Amino acid sequence: MSVPAVVPSLRWLARPLIVAVVALLTLFAATAFLGVQYQQERQAAHNLLGHSRQVLETLDRLRSITAELETERRGYLMTLDPTYLKAYGVSDEGVRREAQALLVLVADDPLQSLRAQHLALTVSAKLREIDEMVKTAGTSGQAALAMIRSMDEIRSQIDQMVDHERFRLADRETHAEAFEQRWTWLIAGAVVLVVALAGAALALARLEAKRRRQATEENIQLQSDLAAQDIKIRRLFDANIIGIIIWEVEGRILEANDAFLRIVGYDRDDLAAGRLHRFDLTPPEWRDRDAKTVAELKRVGTAQPFEKEYVRKDGSRVSVLIGGTMFAQGGDQGVGFVLDLTALKRAEAEAREHERLYREALMELAHANRVTTMGQLTASIAHEVNQPIAAIVANAEAGLNWLEAQPPNLERVRQTFGWITGDGTRAGDIIGRIRALIRKAPPQKEDMDINQTVLEVIALTRSEAFKNRVSVRTQLADGLPTVPADRVQLQQVVLNLIVNAIEAMTAVGEEERELLISTDRDVSSGVHVTLRDSGPGLDPKNVESLFEAFYTTKPTGMGMGLAICRSIIEAHGGQMWAGANEPRGAVFQFTLPLASDEATSRLLEADEPTGRRSVAR
Repeated sequence: MSVPAVVPSLRWLARPLIVAVVALLTLFAATAFLGVQYQQERQAAHNLLGHSRQVLETLDRLRSITAELETERRGYLMTLDPTYLKAYGVSDEGVRREAQALLVLVADDPLQSLRAQHLALTVSAKLREIDEMVKTAGTSGQAALAMIRSMDEIRSQIDQMVDHERFRLADRETHAEAFEQRWTWLIAGAVVLVVALAGAALALARLEAKRRRQATEENIQLQSDLAAQDIKIRRLFDANIIGIIIWEVEGRILEANDAFLRIVGYDRDDLAAGRLHRFDLTPPEWRDRDAKTVAELKRVGTAQPFEKEYVRKDGSRVSVLIGGTMFAQGGDQGVGFVLDLTALKRAEAEAREHERLYREALMELAHANRVTTMGQLTASIAHEVNQPIAAIVANAEAGLNWLEAQPPNLERVRQTFGWITGDGTRAGDIIGRIRALIRKAPPQKEDMDINQTVLEVIALTRSEAFKNRVSVRTQLADGLPTVPADRVQLQQVVLNLIVNAIEAMTAVGEEERELLISTDRDVSSGVHVTLRDSGPGLDPKNVESLFEAFYTTKPTGMGMGLAICRSIIEAHGGQMWAGANEPRGAVFQFTLPLASDEATSRLLEADEPTGRRSVAR
């Protein structure tokens, strides 16, 4: 049987009054059936008892008549006194009549019937024999004794039948008593069952009353909850915090609150006239997305929120975030929630514009910072430029001397011109790097070798370090991958950090001044640059403040250098931080990530050993 068929049946059987009535009717029918059967069996037992008593009475009469007949005939044979004899045939007729009655009574018992037939034959034979004795015999004791023996045989047969019938009577009386006892127990059991059923019916009636009362209370509470939810939903609907619509799956909008109508620019008259339809509100390029949403609603009953556009009544477009759900699984109506994204889109546009302005301001500050830093390095830069120029002049004078010799030493002249060319190229490279740092140009990322960038900046600051008695050492790892970065901005970061370290170490007096610049692979698949100086170090309380704008520890500083450096590194997707060096000084570190397509391959090489080349300058 299926589950839907079982549930109504169990619900019907749960009615206790009906169950009690059915049980009582069943008990009444069983009692009536047992009562009829009992009456029939009782009548049958009564008839059997009456029949046995009737047989015993017949046997008693037959015995009495036989004894009376014996007394009469024996007295006559002993005395030959006719007074002992009754009318001829009276006693004999009584014996025969009783014998025939006995035959009829025991006809249903084969054994007793056989005995009765034998008794009747014996009685008839003995009566004839006794009549012959009476007619022919005189007074003779022998004849009386013979007659007595004949009558003893008849009495013996009667006694056998009496004993048998008494046994049958006792058995039937025992059976009747047992039947009466069973009937008494049956009545008692029926009474107990009726009482139990009555108690069960009462208990079930109480449970049913309690269940119905509880069901009524639950229904009342449910109705109250539904009414409260209705009020809440209506309040939410009318609050107009977001747009709410009730729609059909095919697209017709059945109901909408004022917030939605304001979003799409329609009014109540348009809604009542049926002029609001999802197909008409949706631009052509969004209709495929709407078709997927309808399929999702039909499949799972809920559509996750997504962004789309609506066409307003005036033809303009509005960006919205919309989601919805079906009222019932497999139904054709549902509710949708629409959020106007106009303010959000405007705020995003403003944020992008602010970000653009911020980047431009940052680039201006970075350019100003580069110019300022280069101004600080004017003497060092002039020295770096003067060196190749002086070498060019000296080599040119030497070349002239070799030309004036007799004969001219052309090989020496050719070697001197090579030196002049190298020094000119060197001077041009220095000027090119200076122009690149000072030039105001938009950022442009390219794949850069971080080691080469560090060496180029060290070359610009060599004279400044030498003037301040600072020993610059490098530990540059070999085989580092290139990083996507803007060359000028990255050089500005390294330049600022080197200049800051040199300026910090001028305050340590005659102690050793050393700057160690190292590069290595970063554990997160990038490059890691570290600058360690032996200056006075940093105050642990102010480490994080170092990178805040307008915070400076130098009397003439602007407090923008480190802030710009961190902004540049973070704009490249890296990180910058500072800490204390051991035994003294400060450590500035930054990381730069690899290109996205190179980072994965570099993860597989993380366990490979990385060589380093150390240079002391």
